[in-house]
Amino acid sequence: MSEELRAAIIQDDATGRVLMLGWMDEEALSLTRSTGLVHFFSRSRQKLWRKGESSGNTLRVVEVILDCDEDAVLVRANADGPTCHDGATSCFTPWLWRRILQRQEQGDEKSYVATMLREGTPLISRKVGEEAVEVVVAALSEDDERVVSEAADLWFHTLLLLRSRGLDPAAVEDELRRRDR
Repeated sequence: MSEELRAAIIQDDATGRVLMLGWMDEEALSLTRSTGLVHFFSRSRQKLWRKGESSGNTLRVVEVILDCDEDAVLVRANADGPTCHDGATSCFTPWLWRRILQRQEQGDEKSYVATMLREGTPLISRKVGEEAVEVVVAALSEDDERVVSEAADLWFHTLLLLRSRGLDPAAVEDELRRRDR
């Protein structure tokens, strides 16, 4: 193994969102600073690599900050595409979004997610509309358990709609954050 490794937390400079955690040895840290592109040391492959060398989804450095003990590093960066290998904006993606991505990738004909995504945006849009009406009806005339159940259906189908459009839920978070300013 290379010399001592530091945990490297990568943070989106614009949103503050944690994108990923990787490991850096001195060479990776030096290359990150000198090239302006994030480099890591792969523990599994035992070699240096540049983020995006195969995917094209690089991380452009804004700032590199060592912690007080210099055994961890925070890299503020701008991402040129999804950061996670599964296509998500962040490796710290909510479990439901990750499940949707997995089901789509597996493409199992018995999977509701895969089937809906194959059918496309028009069908999913209609389903979102139906679920929205069911939330309103439940909120006006049913108990809290039913409201939660219907809200879960709406939330799930809204995520499917985002996926069918090639959007990541992080874009919705970013829009809400923008509105909060």
